[in-house]
Amino acid sequence: MSETFAPSSRPFDLLVAGEINPDLILNGDVEPAFGQVEKCVDSATLTIGSSSVIFACGAARLGLRVAFIGKCGDDLFGRYMLEAMQERGIDTRAVIQIPDGHTGMSVILNRGSDRAILTYPGLIAALSADDIPDDLLGQARHLHIASYFLQTALQPGLPDLFRRARRLGLTTSLDPNYDPGASWQGIRDLLALTDVFLPNQTEACALTGTDDPAKAARTLGKQTGTVAVKMGTQGALGVQGEVMAHAPALTVPVVDTVGAGDSFDAGFLYGYLQGWTLERCLRLGAVCGSLSTRTAGGTAAQPTLAEALGFLEREK
Repeated sequence: MSETFAPSSRPFDLLVAGEINPDLILNGDVEPAFGQVEKCVDSATLTIGSSSVIFACGAARLGLRVAFIGKCGDDLFGRYMLEAMQERGIDTRAVIQIPDGHTGMSVILNRGSDRAILTYPGLIAALSADDIPDDLLGQARHLHIASYFLQTALQPGLPDLFRRARRLGLTTSLDPNYDPGASWQGIRDLLALTDVFLPNQTEACALTGTDDPAKAARTLGKQTGTVAVKMGTQGALGVQGEVMAHAPALTVPVVDTVGAGDSFDAGFLYGYLQGWTLERCLRLGAVCGSLSTRTAGGTAAQPTLAEALGFLEREK
């Protein structure tokens, strides 16, 4: 089985339409308290943030040709993000910089396997479907959307965007991420237009009203093409038609779980675009997600394809 893509007439394997923001990650076993209480953390790291960008970095690290469209300010954080993306081989020519705009930012208090997140939206929500022209879509094989609930300007036009993408021959994927409003509205209307749906366990169960991830996956699988449910240390399970499969997570020293689900998505979609079986896609996703937790931030420990395949073969 080939591990690399056959030549394609389209210049990009993936087009990612998403939010752009850095993360300030604070590590320590502390809990903030008001009343001017000062507490110390163990470390602080400014790094690449946003589910969409972390995914794009993971996909590029695996060797996929990735283009990105989103909006950011022509400010310190915006320039930092664009330079970091370009250094990782992501084509950012379609990114729209707003001269007087403010790039969003997330402050993450990381405490082992759990974390609290405060996000300043800035331009995170500003991208709309009308900003994504057909000639850009037509340059890619696959369209990926993440952070659905944060990208409020994109939401109304997303069904039509997915229809346009499909008419142009692209497959589509969606990672909803968490809904800050806990309403979970809008996702169900998109499932029929989504080829790969990539929720985590909490999101899948909230969308289906069950606490059983396997049942949630089966329910979602009846509404979309392929479902992969991320379950942290329990690995991942997927449904594709009548097939259900499971892949375990790797046992690695966990430093930071930020972006692990996005790295999983990158691995899963690499396999999906290769035409791999559901189980093998899940296994590569689990390898990529697990390995990404070895250092602080979502991108520093993302594996190359050779490294990921080495672990994949070892786990047979």
